[in-house]
Amino acid sequence: MVVTSFSESPMATQADYDRLSELKAFDETKAGVKGLVDAGVSQVPRIFIQPPDDFTTGDTEFSFPVIDLQDMNTDPDRRKEIVDMVRDASETWGFFNVVNHGISVTVLEEMKNGVRRFYEQDTEVKKQYYSRDLERKVVYNSNFDLYKAPAANWRDTFYFLMAPQPPDPQELPPAFRDILIEYKDEVMKLGFKLLELISEALGLKANHLKDMDCAEGLAMLCHYYPACPQPELTMGTTKHADNDFLTVLLQDEIGGLQVLHQDQWVDVSPMPGALVINIGDLLQVNSMYYVLHYFV
Repeated sequence: MVVTSFSESPMATQADYDRLSELKAFDETKAGVKGLVDAGVSQVPRIFIQPPDDFTTGDTEFSFPVIDLQDMNTDPDRRKEIVDMVRDASETWGFFNVVNHGISVTVLEEMKNGVRRFYEQDTEVKKQYYSRDLERKVVYNSNFDLYKAPAANWRDTFYFLMAPQPPDPQELPPAFRDILIEYKDEVMKLGFKLLELISEALGLKANHLKDMDCAEGLAMLCHYYPACPQPELTMGTTKHADNDFLTVLLQDEIGGLQVLHQDQWVDVSPMPGALVINIGDLLQVNSMYYVLHYFV
């Protein structure tokens, strides 16, 4: 890999900077951001430099919601409390942490370790999965929007379409094949629970969203954020909205996630064994439809 093929100086003039050529040079290595770090890059290449106004610090005024799912299926009174908390967190934040969700810490830790095993193996092994064909069910690359975004994010990603028609297990990387399948099954179970709670929070029957096939699909994204030599110049993930029904986020212990709440960015500190739930845009639109339907 030839690192010097990228302009590393933030002060490079526009005449010296052919962005498309640098994007292609980076992409064609099929080594991702991890490849840059392994090659010893000492400055962030210009294609990754974010506009200054994209950086913000977290606010400590707010307390991020945490919902304990313990006894949700055995104690009717406790379930009502949980439904009320889900309703409140969904309306006011669109995000919340869940604990006692049914997925063991062992599975969560092994999933994170498996992702690290994949990214930390030899580049030549990883290259066989590298693609920009998003029709594939198994895709590894760096920045799905590399050629469209104003600046690339400092991360690599493995994408899996795991439901309703999962890939052949042999298509999955051996580095974390077994745990990926196990984690997928556990997340699907948790998704069913959450959709029941959200349905009830909307005043509907517990199976309503599942009966609408909201739980049929499952896409999994495994992000990897290598150490950055100039973290003040770039970001692992820039601000965005998720166009999904429901997103389950497994954070590493390093953290770094922020959510926008009351026009302020709030840090979501990692909690051991917790999962972050994101009420996606599609579910918010779907929820609004039911609010109008039942109250107008």
